[in-house]
Parts: sequence; C-alpha cells; structure tokens
Amino acid sequence: MSIDAQIAELKEFAKKQNLEILDFVCESRTAKSIGRPLFASVLKRIEKGEAQGIVSWHPDRLARNSVDGGRIIYLLDTGKLIDLKFPSFWFENSPQGKFVLNIPFYQEVRNYFKGTSASSPPKPMYYS
Repeated sequence: MSIDAQIAELKEFAKKQNLEILDFVCESRTAKSIGRPLFASVLKRIEKGEAQGIVSWHPDRLARNSVDGGRIIYLLDTGKLIDLKFPSFWFENSPQGKFVLNIPFYQEVRNYFKGTSASSPPKPMYYS
C-alpha cells in the first residue's frame, strides 16, 4: 500500500477512534539502520509530553531494528507513551500487549538479517 493510501486510511481510522493527530511524519530514510532523525523527533516529543501516543499503519513501520523497538517498549513501560494505535494490528498497553508487540518488532529485525552471513547459524565455540 502506498504512503498516501496509508495516510488516508490512518486519517479515517483516527476519525473513527476519535483520536487527534498532531502531525504526520514520513521518514524516507530506511528504518533498518539506527538514527532516523524524524523518528527520533517523534520520540523526543513524546518524552517532552507533547504527544501521548502514536498512530501507525503497522508496528513494522515503527521498529525495524532492535533499538527502535526497545525505545518504544521503554516509553510504554515508563508511562511517557500511553498508547499505540494501528488499523491493521491489535495492541493494548498491558504486559500481554507489549509481548505481542515484540513479535512484529522481532520479525522486522530478523528479516533485516535474511540473506546475510548473520542469518547463518553460528559455528559452535568450544572452551575449557
């Protein structure tokens, strides 16, 4: 689905859920590498209390590396991030919800390493 189609769907979803969207952020930089400036600015706004939640098409739009996924979970744990909303994924801010959220986060990290030597099983190490 195109970015424009995702945004249109998110606007409709937010309207049905009675959510106020403060801003739409579309990062052109790959999410697989650490250091996405726009994503970092969103999390900084949440840390400052300017926003309480994130609406996204799917969790895989947020975290495609372990650091980003960890930051989201940490903000949920500390109460700075109150909620995440997805039209295509169930989430509630509970221990069970965070556990389920880790599944697509992990899946994206795993997909990143597919086809690289990192995806090969490690050779056993022996020690005495």
